Amino acid sequence: MVQAYILIQTEVGKASAVAEVISKIDGVIQAEDVTGPYDVIVRARADTVDELGRMVVAKVQQVDGITRTLTCPVVHF
Repeated sequence: MVQAYILIQTEVGKASAVAEVISKIDGVIQAEDVTGPYDVIVRARADTVDELGRMVVAKVQQVDGITRTLTCPVVHF
């Protein structure tokens, strides 16, 4: 199991709507709109890194209003 934070920048005024849509994507644990350099922070999980990448590209990045994403896998020791 792989988990990651996905940091998202959105168009002005779209953060809340983007977080709401993303929260319904299978594999998303939590999606919240925040302040700072990123507008939405998502916690997601998948069985493999490849599956996580496919989810980000095929589902998350396709949400209307997103301008940029940065995926940060969680490192477990």
